[in-house]
Amino acid sequence: MENKKELDYDYIVIGSGFGGSVPALRLSEKGYKVLVLEKGKWLTAEDFPKTNWNLKKWMWLPALKFFGLFKVTLFRHITILSGVGVGGGSLVYANALPVPKSKFFTADSWAHLADWEDELKESYQTAQAMLGVTVNPHLDVGDKALQKLGAEIGREEHFQATNVAIYFGEPGVTVPDPYLNGKGPDRTGCIYCGGCMLGCRHNAKNSLDKNYLHLAQQNGAKIQAESEVYDVVTLDGKNGAQGYAVKWKSSTSFFKTSGEFTCRGVVFSGGALGTNKLLLKLKQSSLPHLSDKVGTGIRTNSESLIGVTTFNKETVFSNGIAIGSILHTDDYSHLEPVRYSAGSGFWRLLMAPMAWGGNPLARMIKVLLDMIFHPAENFKMFFIDDWSKRTQILLFMQTINNMLCFSRGLFGVMTSSMDDGNSPSAFIPEARTLAERYARIVNGKPMALITETLLGIPTTAHILGGAVMGKDPTEGVIDKNNRVFGYKNMFVCDGSMISANPGVNPSLTITALAERAMSNISPKKSQGSG
Repeated sequence: MENKKELDYDYIVIGSGFGGSVPALRLSEKGYKVLVLEKGKWLTAEDFPKTNWNLKKWMWLPALKFFGLFKVTLFRHITILSGVGVGGGSLVYANALPVPKSKFFTADSWAHLADWEDELKESYQTAQAMLGVTVNPHLDVGDKALQKLGAEIGREEHFQATNVAIYFGEPGVTVPDPYLNGKGPDRTGCIYCGGCMLGCRHNAKNSLDKNYLHLAQQNGAKIQAESEVYDVVTLDGKNGAQGYAVKWKSSTSFFKTSGEFTCRGVVFSGGALGTNKLLLKLKQSSLPHLSDKVGTGIRTNSESLIGVTTFNKETVFSNGIAIGSILHTDDYSHLEPVRYSAGSGFWRLLMAPMAWGGNPLARMIKVLLDMIFHPAENFKMFFIDDWSKRTQILLFMQTINNMLCFSRGLFGVMTSSMDDGNSPSAFIPEARTLAERYARIVNGKPMALITETLLGIPTTAHILGGAVMGKDPTEGVIDKNNRVFGYKNMFVCDGSMISANPGVNPSLTITALAERAMSNISPKKSQGSG
């Protein structure tokens, strides 16, 4: 039975990152009337900070009126780094877009649903073309040190320059759209300033506002920023066959404004943090038929972040792109050097000597002993002239599963707990060994975030899962085509759909899975019940 009342939109997409930008474009191409609701602000080059000491421009802390593009979220078991704004994580990510190795596609958690390597081949190619993926043409100091490390451990042939979403061209020279047949904005050649993760101020980074979202707007899609969705209600009181009411409120105003739009279908694309928080709330209220698996299967990409600060004042790590190379250290582990632009030394406030141990007291003692026995080294580390120039951050990732669970706690606050599989750890032996070897190459000292050293809480920039795929609601929240079990015309397209650890930067995989999901939706003129 058709709904007699005209709806405001055909589809509402909640979030504008790698998962949400794809539905915005593909659904609008198919003739649907689309609205994108984004919690963050619409930021331009002028809004991005020059360094991460400019906390007001860099961080998202609405309570302090900080409306930047970077968010830090603390849980009992994990610290999560994420992006906020129109374009989501593409504003702050390090541009790296690798295709995962086979172990990701054949992981037991989802291999029974499809031959994923074959299923996603075309979608990866489409995503790469849309994002302007190319090979980094220039290796800098940190990359060459990683290459030397690869030779030392007998893995030199597994070192490579990264595939990245950057327009290189001629440094500093602006040209007409080189990607989208003239339909995209002008682009400017990368100047290798290392500022990718602060938001590109030089128009070289292929963030989503310059491709998917740009084209979606040309097709008539509307993007409404500073709007946080807090409820999704079925119009029929059942499975949503008659559509949905999506309720939103201002995320930036103390004098809260709010509104409501109706639509035929909903796409949840608020990232693993946003989507899990919202779905957990809705399961207890307006969407009770959601699977009991909501919030389970949370993965951290088995990551470890270690800073290596050099004692050589002539060494400069900050020149280049955010991630210029990758070393596949074994069949399931990967190491990347990550850089910030010169002057961006905020993280030095949170660094401590790398110390391992079974409990906080043991680690505290090791930190104190390190400071006592190596006072000169530690003094240099904390008072180095320019932390980002002298520090190479190492990002270690694995396809090995670790599992958490998100749940809704007191006052609606999302909390973490242990799930099946190995728990995320701040202490990965391979990461420590590789960091120590890298430090010897660059004449430096490994340091770790204080939340890891003292509290034992690992940090990830790639939180995944929580609305994973399954054959039915007892196994997952969505099916293999991203459709939410229990509701009509409802999808999840973001990091929360990822059902195994990619072991590498996941942005390209999120984009490819969203491309595949949208390819299964018919154009509006021939659309049936969905």
